[in-house]
Amino acid sequence: MTNLRIGHGYDVHRLTAGRRLILGGVDIPWEKGLEGHSDADVLVHAVMDALLGAAGLEDIGSLFPDSSEEFRDISSLVLLKRVAGELAKRSVTVVNVDATVLAQAPKLAPYRAQMRANIAGALGIETEQVGVKATTEEHLGFTGDGSGMAAHAVALVERR
Repeated sequence: MTNLRIGHGYDVHRLTAGRRLILGGVDIPWEKGLEGHSDADVLVHAVMDALLGAAGLEDIGSLFPDSSEEFRDISSLVLLKRVAGELAKRSVTVVNVDATVLAQAPKLAPYRAQMRANIAGALGIETEQVGVKATTEEHLGFTGDGSGMAAHAVALVERR
């Protein structure tokens, strides 16, 4: 008998001048970056919350509060490795992760393979277990007008 569980994660950050744009651990050349306490990687943040939710744990805001200087400008991949460690302590194995970034620009297709590899590496799983997609929102809403980016993720885990 298996104990499969699914979780959903969502994150959003404002785009701002003077910040690097980091998505899936990839530094993407762009005129703006995401505002946040850490590197503000919306993709990895959504993945973390999906995994934590599937495992029945608290969200990333509880584990890595933005009030802590320890997490200022930290790579979200470092935090994802910590999430993987929390899952391992509880005998939770990642089956797969699938995520979508919502952004009008820039085009993310050239970076998706590296994003998948980065996320898989941080989780200690195969790249084929990670899906990363991107979509525009046809110039609708805050993601469509270029004032922010968002990401959704789902994760399937198995508790041994």
